[in-house]
Amino acid sequence: MEVDEGGVQFEDYFPSMMEGSGAEGFISELCNGFHLLMDVEKGLITFESLKRSALLLGLQDIGDDEIVSMLSEGDLDGDGALNQMEFCILMLRLSPGLLDEPKQWVEEMYICEPDHEVLGF
Repeated sequence: MEVDEGGVQFEDYFPSMMEGSGAEGFISELCNGFHLLMDVEKGLITFESLKRSALLLGLQDIGDDEIVSMLSEGDLDGDGALNQMEFCILMLRLSPGLLDEPKQWVEEMYICEPDHEVLGF
């Protein structure tokens, strides 16, 4: 169990997901997560779509500043929203357990020709 900066404990399930489903299956699951959080019309995770998703997930106490902070953390192109690639990169960066054996997983992800349909581009 990990503790974040705010003292909140969370379980990092990504390493076991990667181990159980392989790199391609894991990326597919990340893509599914992106689709659950995104604004369907824009194809991006926006402030509004993340706030709506937080409410649906029972996180009604999350503040607007926290939502903006989450988006800023992963927003690589500065548009204020997350595209699928930014979301996947953010999720990988936030999983300390995935850093334990990155070389093996990176090799597994790139030795085979990537499935562009799974990655969404």
